[in-house]
Amino acid sequence: MSSLPRIETVDAIDIHVEPYDWPFAHERARDIDAHWRELRAARPHLFNGRVFLFRDMQIKDARLIGLCFEVDFKAFIAQRDFGFADKQVFNCFAQGALRAPDGAFLLGEMGVHTANAGRIYFPAGTPEPNDAIGGRIDLDGSVMRELTEETGLHAGDIVPDPGWSIIFDRQMIACLKPMRLKLERATALARVANHIASEKHPELARIHVAASRDDIAAERMPFFIQAYLMRELA
Repeated sequence: MSSLPRIETVDAIDIHVEPYDWPFAHERARDIDAHWRELRAARPHLFNGRVFLFRDMQIKDARLIGLCFEVDFKAFIAQRDFGFADKQVFNCFAQGALRAPDGAFLLGEMGVHTANAGRIYFPAGTPEPNDAIGGRIDLDGSVMRELTEETGLHAGDIVPDPGWSIIFDRQMIACLKPMRLKLERATALARVANHIASEKHPELARIHVAASRDDIAAERMPFFIQAYLMRELA
């Protein structure tokens, strides 16, 4: 990798929900609809729910702060696939950086029916309306919910470390929550495999283990994941 994304450590995340009439969603409405029809033709299980996008993001006093607003998923995915047309808007999300007692990281490969099929990263999900509590986004709750939905692991199986690693990669802001597994690696892998096998449409196809830098799959891992693993597996 020629230049790594910027990685910052913060103690907390404080992002407020605001109403916002997003110009991109109106100006590119026809393009968004056409793009969504193409995506749905290839992956019929995609669902056009409501998710959040983010604005005015910055780090201040050891906190990640900013604003977010609701959009249709089809507009969210078009913003990404059209090359992040609105440079004032960010895709901010939380991921659980799962680490086994032996030091290896556990990452998921997204299933073929998902919008990110074949990509490898930590359990994650785009924040949605259920993650808004008291006018703020609860990324701690979001990351734990996604972890359980995708892997079958629960809060009792992990010990979250304090703070977050925030990775700025173009229009993406990845909020990685360090999580230490109480389970041995083999036990955790077996639990997750059983969970995936029990799901009709599992989010994950399989789990990948990154125990050293040699396990970084550059062609399938987002740049921010590569940067994080390069740092943690030094």
